Amino acid sequence: MNNFRSEVQLNDLIIADPYYSRTLNIHRFSKHPDVSKLTNLVWKQCIGEPEATALKKGGVKPKATRRQQLEILLLNLFEAWDRDPELSIAVDMNNTAWTASSRYNWFGLSRAAPKLVHSLHDGGFIAFAAGSYSGPRASTNRTTRIRAAESLCRLFRQVKFGQQHILIHPKKESVVMRGLEKSQRNLEYVDTPDSVKMRAELERYNWLLQRTFIDIPDLEQPWIDRPIEEGPRTGQMARLAIGGFDHHVVRIFNRNDWRCGGRFFGGWWQNCGSELRQRIHINDQPTVEVDYRALHVAILAAKHGVQLESDPYVLEDGLIKDMDPAKQRKLVKSLVLMALNASSRNKACSAFRNDAPTGSQEKSMKNAELFKVLDAFVEKHPFLRDDICADRGIYLMNIDSIMANMLIRAFTRIEIPALCVHDSFIINYAYAKRLKAGMKASALRVLGQFVEMSHNIRGLDEVRELTPDREDDYLEVRHIPRSPGYLGRQRRFQERLELLDSLVL
Repeated sequence: MNNFRSEVQLNDLIIADPYYSRTLNIHRFSKHPDVSKLTNLVWKQCIGEPEATALKKGGVKPKATRRQQLEILLLNLFEAWDRDPELSIAVDMNNTAWTASSRYNWFGLSRAAPKLVHSLHDGGFIAFAAGSYSGPRASTNRTTRIRAAESLCRLFRQVKFGQQHILIHPKKESVVMRGLEKSQRNLEYVDTPDSVKMRAELERYNWLLQRTFIDIPDLEQPWIDRPIEEGPRTGQMARLAIGGFDHHVVRIFNRNDWRCGGRFFGGWWQNCGSELRQRIHINDQPTVEVDYRALHVAILAAKHGVQLESDPYVLEDGLIKDMDPAKQRKLVKSLVLMALNASSRNKACSAFRNDAPTGSQEKSMKNAELFKVLDAFVEKHPFLRDDICADRGIYLMNIDSIMANMLIRAFTRIEIPALCVHDSFIINYAYAKRLKAGMKASALRVLGQFVEMSHNIRGLDEVRELTPDREDDYLEVRHIPRSPGYLGRQRRFQERLELLDSLVL
């Protein structure tokens, strides 16, 4: 094995910000011929022996060969490098994390994968930041990070494939079961008729998303920088990837129980603020976002046969000293949602303070002050007395996921992408009325009553119906200039569509 460390500078092998990363996607593949050439070249430099002799005599042949596993690692490294050279890949180096027979491991990567990571590092092809562990659920815990070093970047610059040629296998598991809510470990489970149906629906939805261009027109680079407001890196900037081609959504259940959780996760649009989401375009068309107002409180109200008549989070002015009504409402909403998820008032208050920005008034509030808010909320809504601080959140998420699934399934059938943000949905602005009708129908079917909705802006179809003489003004307001970076991503997406049309797995 050749060692290339002499060819690179020391800082090329250092990852400056290991927290700026994305998780290794073990379901990447590509049929581009240059991918095979690249893998063969790196294999020769790092491993130096044929695949057959690399296997131990008498050992169990892995589902994926070591060469195939190296190819998946290289595709991940390339995709991250092509998006942003500073972006690293998070890799679990613990052998227990690699179970070739797992339902979450379609290609069957094995314990050979961590060894291949070490081989790439020993060969000078990747920068490497070892993982750290400070104790159960410690905020500083993280897995190992890797990114392409200059030796590998030179090879990347010579290849003729791009992100548009790297796909996600459609059989990647989309129905996920976990244990405790805070655990990130996926559990194996036995399929049920419901899970089989969910998986089939998600496969159709993800296929539609794979064929949908979702991006923000005025972004030159496919990322945004935003400040971190909590945790050990408070005050630092974090980079959030925007756009991309891999829109794979999963439903995650918790506590090893199909009645807990079940929300949709995976879209980058879930991780950006509402102001940025207003600029999202779907297939180069503006969008609207419509949300259920106070959904979890509304679900509980329906359970008790109560119809909410007003905003449940608005309490008497001056309840919190020196806080204006708008800020007080925001605080009430945050605290109540924490209380619905907590099993005690003390835990709700601790979670509220942990989530509050450093230096804020909320961060320093005492339990007695927060208890006063909870008491005022229950006094206004006495039917919720037994639901506050009673661990209801995980079950409420299951109900809102059922409502979301109904809506997503309906729109997927007519090939209209609806992007889920848990209790809100983003859709092409020409379908705002249809979205609201679907959300109303889902609430009526699941809860037996209507739930108030709000939206960030009227849809094109609503403007055409209500104020047709203002359509030109509306179109001008909604227009966003297209940056060169956006137009380039759009061209590559069209190439990817042609590839998907010709793909036979």
